[in-house]
Amino acid sequence: MLGDELKTFLAEKADDMKAENIVTINVVDKSSVTDYMIVCTGSSKRHVSSIADNVATEAKNRGLTPLGIDGENEGEWVVLDMGDVMVHVMQQEHRELYQLEKLWS
Repeated sequence: MLGDELKTFLAEKADDMKAENIVTINVVDKSSVTDYMIVCTGSSKRHVSSIADNVATEAKNRGLTPLGIDGENEGEWVVLDMGDVMVHVMQQEHRELYQLEKLWS
């Protein structure tokens, strides 16, 4: 599963856990690290961690292993590196502070 299919799958798994304001950003021409970024919001530390855990678990169930996961213990901003897609699950205050959509648009 690559590119568009992976991006859609991961966004759906975040949505399954009631992630808010899910945005997908195409960074093919802007980044050599990944092709897409998914940015979404969780309402609390526990919610952020649960969203990220569900995305990672569902990916593993489909035979996809995350290349890295960072921030799960803190639950303020969790990043899942899925290769072609990076998933950022953030609390609202971190999302407003770092403005990833604006940075990568």
